[in-house]
Amino acid sequence: MQLAGTQLTGASTRLGNDVATFPDFPAEIRAPKGTTAGVSGFQVRFSSKQIFTPGDTLNALVAMNPAALKTNLHDLAGGGILIVNEDEFDAKSLQLSGYAENPLENESLNEYQLIQVPMTRITREAVAELGLSSAQADRCRNFFAMGLVYWLYGRSLEPTLNFIEEKFGSKPTIADANRRALNAGWYYGETTDAFGSNFRVDPAKLKPGKYRSLNGNKAMALGLIAAAKKSDKELFLGTYPITPASDILHELSHHKNFGVRTFQAEDEIAAMCSTIGAAFGGAMSVTTSSGPGIALKGEAMGLALMLELPMLIVNVQRGGPSTGLPTKTEQADLLQAVFGRNGEAPIPVIAARSPGDCFHVALEAWRIAVRFMTPVIVLTDGYIANGTEPWRIPTSDELPTLKITHPDKVEGETFYPYARDERLARPWGIAGTEGLTHRLGGLEKQDLTGNVSYDGDNHEHMVMTRAKKVANIALDIPLQEVNGPDSGKLLVLSWGGTYGACATAVEHVLETGGSVAHAHLRYLNPLPRNLGGLLSRYDQVLIPELNLGQLRTVIQAAYCRQTIPMHQVKGKPFGVQQIVRKIEEILAQHEAVGC
Repeated sequence: MQLAGTQLTGASTRLGNDVATFPDFPAEIRAPKGTTAGVSGFQVRFSSKQIFTPGDTLNALVAMNPAALKTNLHDLAGGGILIVNEDEFDAKSLQLSGYAENPLENESLNEYQLIQVPMTRITREAVAELGLSSAQADRCRNFFAMGLVYWLYGRSLEPTLNFIEEKFGSKPTIADANRRALNAGWYYGETTDAFGSNFRVDPAKLKPGKYRSLNGNKAMALGLIAAAKKSDKELFLGTYPITPASDILHELSHHKNFGVRTFQAEDEIAAMCSTIGAAFGGAMSVTTSSGPGIALKGEAMGLALMLELPMLIVNVQRGGPSTGLPTKTEQADLLQAVFGRNGEAPIPVIAARSPGDCFHVALEAWRIAVRFMTPVIVLTDGYIANGTEPWRIPTSDELPTLKITHPDKVEGETFYPYARDERLARPWGIAGTEGLTHRLGGLEKQDLTGNVSYDGDNHEHMVMTRAKKVANIALDIPLQEVNGPDSGKLLVLSWGGTYGACATAVEHVLETGGSVAHAHLRYLNPLPRNLGGLLSRYDQVLIPELNLGQLRTVIQAAYCRQTIPMHQVKGKPFGVQQIVRKIEEILAQHEAVGC
């Protein structure tokens, strides 16, 4: 199903549609076949206008078995198209999925346009001449379903036919079977009267340029490569596999031709320490993980902060705590990112808002890291990492140049590793450079010299200096912008993957005359320097979060400003209508009390 969804996404992107996706797959690698625990789904929305979410509800649902129907039927809108593989609705499958009786034979599905298709039988017939076993033939059913959906929505088969040749070309029989199944699905839609009509979705009016379909993890990987190239650095990734961050490692491992070095360490601590070592050696150094791995990296992150070396720490958030919901999305690591180290250990934190934005966030995070000589934490989440959207490929000239200057030996002068510039950033002396011998480590350092120091006054000075340096970043980032009126009754404040739902909801309410505006935070530590004044211009502030109020805690601590929470921790992103209803409820209450 992930393959089918990915192919439909690519076909839609090639047609010029704007696309947003929501892959949803189980955490269990081998969940019992036919059970709801093993259902894998892929939600795709394609449009002739710009969109920011994969949609609150489904217009069409393809259910390959009873478990898939039971798991996803509640998302299908009334009157929606429901396509089911009727061959799989046998007694055993119904029992495994928890149905007491066959829903295809009672009135429970009457509110939908139910279309029963014998997918298993037709697929087996389509590949019968190839001599495959029943199990092998049945693996082609996803291509049959794909072909049927392509016909229903006017998608071209050509991109997927090319994919089949590229993916299975070395196995001609398998490639032929998948082609036959794909075509069989298309011809079933074309030649039967099961469907009243099919649909046409015109290209969207997007910014001119060359586009590709891209998910957040791949965009992050490409952004890291671009940042390394623009700063004339080799890219080093020291990491340990963890869902949903592992695909950044997978992608970067394919790009050794760009000077990328990937190191899969034995554990999270080793991954973080290797990242520190590579930064000490002068590389653009990155580590990736999710919440549990970030917890294990915590001590070494404090070391990186004390050493004041530039590096990126990417946290692709998932449902927690502990192992939690490893394949589901959440944004509950904000407090961990801002405060999750021992001692006074401030680290800058920025967050991506969409799959394509991961590319640009990687460049911006590296700019901050080298400009201020500090580790930077980059937050994404499972929804962004696995979600896909059309991404306009920038030219190299459109990207910022990240010029890095390293100190050289000066005859007759001593190199001071903790001498600072106007931003309080220390010099990045590369290990092995003649004349730049210096000492780094986890014990507190004497100012300027870097010698170990147990002096209390020096410790306080160094702690305050590091904190002031991170605070100075607020002077180097853009002012916070607002979509909507500059002042009014309500401001919706969001961060991370809630951007699409919040932006769309606010736009909807604005079109109906509601007094609401939207501000989306990219910079979470430090916060934009104008944010406090911005918040004061609105009577109320709503903060939707996929956690129990972590940004709300940060905002109230920073500005003593009461805000309205909106929480969800179900492993799913907000729906647009959820936020619309909340906004309308607040505005109605506002009017009722005469504010």
